[in-house]
Amino acid sequence: MSCDPRLLLPLRTVIDPELGINIIDLGLVYQASQEGTLARVQMTMTTPACPMGPYLEEQVKESLLSVPLGISEVEVEVVFDPPWSPEKMTPEAREQLGVV
Repeated sequence: MSCDPRLLLPLRTVIDPELGINIIDLGLVYQASQEGTLARVQMTMTTPACPMGPYLEEQVKESLLSVPLGISEVEVEVVFDPPWSPEKMTPEAREQLGVV
């Protein structure tokens, strides 16, 4: 995961409503960068058929537009390669979900 550290805090406020854990700790964000006023986020979902996909994309945009970083546009790219797996979660998230 290659993320601009300034973008991690706002992205941690985006909670997956099905799991109750933020998308950073779930390992859903693969890249996040800022180029001028544009923020780019490459992320995945736990499954390709995740019904929360559009909701999470919108929440990512709102979280980044709401912080004073000079961002006026957010591009979210949803990818499925590499596929998400529980190994991408932080140890804390795995513990919270009971995944060993």
